[in-house]
Amino acid sequence: MLWLVFFLAAHPVEAQAAAYSNQTSPNPVVNLTDAYSPPFYPSPWMDGTGPGWSEAYAKAQAFVSQLTLLEKVNLTTGVGWEGEACVGNVGSIPRLGFPSLCMQDSPLGVRFADYVSAFPAGGTIAASWDRGEFYRRGYQMGAEHAGKGVDVQLGPVVGPIGRNPKGGRNWEGFSPDPVLSGIAIAETVRGIQDAGVIACTKHFILNEQEHFRSPGPFEDFGEVDAISSNVDDKTLHELYLWPFADAVRAGTGSIMCSYNKINNSQACQNSYMQNYILKGELGFQGFIMSDWDAQHGGVASTFAGLDMTMPGDTDFDSGDSFWGPNMTISVLNGTLPEWRLDDAATRIMAAYYYVGRDKKSVPTNFNSWSKDTYGYQHAFAQTEYTIINQHVDVRAEHYASIRVAAAKSTVLLKNNGVLPLTGKEKLTAVFGDDAGENQYGPNGCTDRGCDNGTLAMGWGSGTADFPYLITPLEAIKSEIVKTGGNIQSVTDNWAYTQITALAKQASVSIVFVNADSGEGYITVDGNAGDRNNLTLWQDGEALIKNVTASSNNTIVVIHSVGPVLVNSFYDSPNISAIIWAGIPGQESGNAIADVLYGRVNPGGKLPFTIGSDASEYGPDLIYTPTNGHASPQDDFVEGVFIDYRIFDKKNITPIYEFGFGLSYTTFSYSNLNVVKVPAGPYTPASGTTKAAPRLGNFSTNPADYQWPANLTYVNKYIYPYLNSTDLKEASNDPEYGNEVTWPKGVTDGSPQPRIAAGGGLGGNPQLYDILFSVTATITNDGKVPGDEVAQLYISLGGPDEPVVALRNFERLSIQPGQGATFTADITRRDLSNWDTVTQNWVITNHTKTIHVGSSSRVLPLSATLDL
Repeated sequence: MLWLVFFLAAHPVEAQAAAYSNQTSPNPVVNLTDAYSPPFYPSPWMDGTGPGWSEAYAKAQAFVSQLTLLEKVNLTTGVGWEGEACVGNVGSIPRLGFPSLCMQDSPLGVRFADYVSAFPAGGTIAASWDRGEFYRRGYQMGAEHAGKGVDVQLGPVVGPIGRNPKGGRNWEGFSPDPVLSGIAIAETVRGIQDAGVIACTKHFILNEQEHFRSPGPFEDFGEVDAISSNVDDKTLHELYLWPFADAVRAGTGSIMCSYNKINNSQACQNSYMQNYILKGELGFQGFIMSDWDAQHGGVASTFAGLDMTMPGDTDFDSGDSFWGPNMTISVLNGTLPEWRLDDAATRIMAAYYYVGRDKKSVPTNFNSWSKDTYGYQHAFAQTEYTIINQHVDVRAEHYASIRVAAAKSTVLLKNNGVLPLTGKEKLTAVFGDDAGENQYGPNGCTDRGCDNGTLAMGWGSGTADFPYLITPLEAIKSEIVKTGGNIQSVTDNWAYTQITALAKQASVSIVFVNADSGEGYITVDGNAGDRNNLTLWQDGEALIKNVTASSNNTIVVIHSVGPVLVNSFYDSPNISAIIWAGIPGQESGNAIADVLYGRVNPGGKLPFTIGSDASEYGPDLIYTPTNGHASPQDDFVEGVFIDYRIFDKKNITPIYEFGFGLSYTTFSYSNLNVVKVPAGPYTPASGTTKAAPRLGNFSTNPADYQWPANLTYVNKYIYPYLNSTDLKEASNDPEYGNEVTWPKGVTDGSPQPRIAAGGGLGGNPQLYDILFSVTATITNDGKVPGDEVAQLYISLGGPDEPVVALRNFERLSIQPGQGATFTADITRRDLSNWDTVTQNWVITNHTKTIHVGSSSRVLPLSATLDL
């Protein structure tokens, strides 16, 4: 056991607790130099606020009231890496027949499992701008996790939001715009949880790059502490926190804290972010789970709001834990009040009941560590040989939805009339490694950690195995064969002679190129998670140049994790069309063929901006340590000005703006109408909470917590038991018993003042009052049916505000010659700014103007709001 049970690791500010008093409205220092997070205690206890939570809360309290201290510790502590079947499991409660809860990646499918689907990534489905697709994808992913016996799906993602386009895991999330991300994550959470699985929204918060995301040794640099993302209060609320508030309002049962530091305080024991912001201001009712090995202290993280530690050990397969037996000791010796442990257990069980796991759960029927039918139940210990994988097929008919979603998320960037194709072109030539197969198979690289063949998924823990992968080449071949046409291909990007020869013969040339990224524990082509640049991979620009030099009818298809530089080719007269297809999952080829050959009229819109240079997006990622071996300091000096907002602020003309996307038809906008909706004034929350519930008593006799005589010990497995009746000896802490000064208020279970900006799920409920209702007419002026995404932006009017900021959108399917009504509500939150003095939302006196159009730069309709 570890002496770290008492250690305030990685939280130097809170170690100086005597200097601070308990604050009801802490205000972080705005100056990012030497940024810090103010302490906030105690950790708020859940109260069942919000639709559906009251009943779940009551069930959870009844369940937790039955538990012993050891069982509560078991419920909150992971059993260790490779200890059970899932990437994360907590201990079971055999006395009540309660199995170990299973936590499993990923945000686009079931990781490490067979007979599952590979869905489009978050950053791709965002390009559909379709609430229905967001929900359907979430529901189907949740259903597959449920069918495999997963309790918590480790997704969806809005951290990173995508501050810099080179961020390695941006594609796991949705968009650098907080409103598009917020709507997407809310619908995804609802979908996952309606399927009976707890959604774990991650990573909380400011986890915006892979380099130095956590402490550790780095090639060429040695040991470097975790990066500190330093942000001011206004930026936090108006940008990075916004979609997390939407996830909480949608009822997310879990939120995962991140690896990085936030204003020089480790995220998973940052009391300001977890206690004040998440559980206090946002009214989060579920449980906070650590990212894998993101916990760096014991009692300190418990006081700071952490409810579950994953995977439970201090380091993978170490056998040691910050919690487990150390948590048992901390309660027995009076350091940790049992109400804080009760609250953690209650939050876990409330999320369990909230999504109906008590009615819908099935035993886990797969194993993360082996696809074999038989193997070891405890993979690291290699014990209990049994059936570990029942090979349950959970895919249903999801392939059809995946194909539709991928096609809906395809963005047409350029079209000189060549598209759609007919399939009867005299000779279709397909070029590029990205058109064909990975020579090792679609799952041939661990966690998709290579860029071989067509790109349909990034790399890292946010992946799932492909059940199959339809490549663009095979889908286009199938199309041509049906029409009796001719098709040839070259899938070696460096076969210059053959490329030129084929391009000269082609009636139409289709070139496939890509750009990849992923999680930082894998390096691909010198890219350690984050991209080194925004250029195309695999000599993509040269491939395009070689084809267009000999073919004057070239279509470029881009599979990428985010923006890429297209300067060298987008305006070439020999390029007839450009398509961005994202990373679309298993039906990649079929989806692009549907668009190319006109079965689907593209209606996707860019969820980011495509500029002409990486520097246009603002501050770069930090690729080398900036502070010796201490935490690299990443100051978010740009504030809310990321992606299109920085382009607008600096008056930089992008090549393709945020929200841009063409169609095989055209649309016009007219008849803007704004109706003011009566709403009461905004009233800050007031009053106090109830006292912390105390659910049962526990024995204070250490003899009751010793190892059971009949227990079969599993090597490196995390148990809650003690190995001595002497707590000092059990702790293995040479400084046990020394006086420790804890921050004021950490153990205070008395009624607490309510936070003014809180009061409900996602913050003060009055933030979501509708103040205006907007309608406009969108007319299809062409000859074919098509989808248009009408977008509503707002100008808040202040001198330091974005020129425009997205606030709502609707995807409409419109027949030729017909009009459809775009409808959008504007809430109080949409019109508000965060005020750092009052620590609340306010509507300023500046003129508010709304704009409606087809992209962030094409906004033909405008109106001033009457406030």
